[in-house]
Amino acid sequence: MRVLPAGENATLVEFDGLDETMMHYRAMVADPPPGVVDLVPAARTVLVCFDGPRQPISDWISAVEPSGTTDDDRSDTVSVPVIYDGADLDEVAGLTGLSTAEVIAAHTDQVWTVAFGGFAPGFGYLVGTDTRLHVPRRASPRTSVPAGSVSLAGEFSGIYPRSSPGGWQLIGRTDATLWNLDREPPALLRPGTTVRFERA
Repeated sequence: MRVLPAGENATLVEFDGLDETMMHYRAMVADPPPGVVDLVPAARTVLVCFDGPRQPISDWISAVEPSGTTDDDRSDTVSVPVIYDGADLDEVAGLTGLSTAEVIAAHTDQVWTVAFGGFAPGFGYLVGTDTRLHVPRRASPRTSVPAGSVSLAGEFSGIYPRSSPGGWQLIGRTDATLWNLDREPPALLRPGTTVRFERA
């Protein structure tokens, strides 16, 4: 773990990998000390934003014990209905050595966790436990991916919250609203949220 100043009121904490980052973020968000105003996870970092002196926050960061997944984490589970007819479903099957039915089953049979957000408002990077679905991004990105597209890339699954360019493998689509400014919070998929994909 490396702890780096990031301006006057933030500290960037770097970790060796995604699992370590998620475990530390889970512990940090569960019991932040006074003065911490925001925690922003990414693939290998957590940005700690604070209001007040730096030293107490640095001491807290150093003392945080990483937290593993518990049954309590499942209380914030979101169910996402998916129609599995994505343009890349057959290609994903070929890349993984699975049939299309097995790809769908692998996607729906596991619990996914939002590791962090990024790319676009409402886009969550979800990690699962079934490594068979780890596939590369497309060699040639699309100039426009429809909103609601359910996709895979690397170790992640994700849902495009709006139409945008993208290079992930498309396996299905959903009508779920990922980002809504009239909702509190606006993002359906927030770091730490667990997700179940259900075949529609």
